[in-house]
Amino acid sequence: MNTRNLVAAGVLTALLAACTTQGGYYGSNPPPQQSQQPQPAGQQAGMSKTKKGALIGAAVGVAAGLLSGSDATERRQHAMVGAGVGALAGGAIGNYQDRQERELRERMAGTGVGVVRQGDNITLSMPGNVTFAFNDANLQSQFYPVLDDVARTLTEYNQTVVEVAGHTDNVGSDAYNEQLSVRRANSVAAYLQSHGVLQQRLMIVGAGELHPIASNATEEGRQQNRRVEITLVPVQG
Repeated sequence: MNTRNLVAAGVLTALLAACTTQGGYYGSNPPPQQSQQPQPAGQQAGMSKTKKGALIGAAVGVAAGLLSGSDATERRQHAMVGAGVGALAGGAIGNYQDRQERELRERMAGTGVGVVRQGDNITLSMPGNVTFAFNDANLQSQFYPVLDDVARTLTEYNQTVVEVAGHTDNVGSDAYNEQLSVRRANSVAAYLQSHGVLQQRLMIVGAGELHPIASNATEEGRQQNRRVEITLVPVQG
C-alpha cells in the first residue's frame, strides 16, 4: 500500500472511530425489509443516523478502492505466486495496468460502470440500480453481459488480486447492511468465478454503509451508495 493510501486509511480510521459497528456472518434467511430492523446500537446510545451520516460523510473521498488492507492483499499475492501466477515488477506494473485500464474503459463504456485509476490499482464501481434490486443480493439478469466483459478482461489480465467490496445506503441497521453488502459481494464474486476467474484471486469485503459516495439524504444519493466495487491490484514480486 503506497503512502497516500496509508495516510488515507489513517484519516478514515480517525473519522470513523466514533461509529464503528460489530459485524457478523449473514444467515440464510435475512430479514425481509431493511426498514423492519431494530434500531441500531448507535442510535440507542444517542448517536442519530443523521449525526452518524454526517460524520461518515466527512470521510467521502478519503478512502476509495481497496478496503481489505495491505496485509491481506500481500498474503493473497504471495499465494498466487506460489500457485504459479507470475509476478510483475518495476515499469512492467504500470504498463500492464495501463493496458488493462484501457480495455476496461472500452468494454464498460455506456454501461453505467465507472472505472477509476489510483496509482497502480484500478477500481470498477457498479451501481446498485443496475446490479441488484432494492434489499436483494441476486444479480439482475440484464447485468450479466457487463459482468461477462469484466470476467473476460480479468482472465486475460490474470496477474492481479481482485477485491470485491459490497456497499449499501444507510437505510436499516448497521449489522443488516453489513450482511447485505457481503451477500452482494459474494454474488458478484461467484459470477466471476463461474466465468473463469480463479477463486484464489478473489477477496470479499462487506463495507456496509461506511463508505458512501453521495448523500444518503436523497433517494438519488442512496441509489449511488448501493453499489459493488471491484478493485484490481497487480501481483508484485
